Amino acid sequence: MMCQPGHVDDLHVLPGPGAPRGIVVPAADLVEQFSRASGPGGQGVNTTDSRVQLMIDLGTTSALDETQRRRVLVRLAPRLTGTTLIISASEQRSQRLNRIAARERLAALLRDAVVPAVARRATRPTRSSQRRRLDEKKRRSETKDARRRPGAAD
Repeated sequence: MMCQPGHVDDLHVLPGPGAPRGIVVPAADLVEQFSRASGPGGQGVNTTDSRVQLMIDLGTTSALDETQRRRVLVRLAPRLTGTTLIISASEQRSQRLNRIAARERLAALLRDAVVPAVARRATRPTRSSQRRRLDEKKRRSETKDARRRPGAAD
């Protein structure tokens, strides 16, 4: 989707709000580590380093301008260790497929994190919505009045 399979080169994030020309993360800013994945995998599970951890230091990467960096650091703060974002992928038995999955997840996270916040504009309720609300309140009141014991109000 956002990276070429089998290639260890720059990560390309598609254009979107906050990144009109997209984002290109240089390969030098990405650190990949491989380890053994847990779970089922047959005979090769103990010999294949198929789990991938993809790391990027968002505080120093040259891929982001200062506005984007600020947004990303604030929005991804719960996922960060310092300013480093770590993405893990171990769903597939293949290291290559896990590398692709990790890169796609990173691209999606960055794309969503650089979107500028949209402030909500306060609006007034329409006249018809106010009328519907009052009519519903009156109907509800009548329903509850009908449940009272006869003669209690008299």
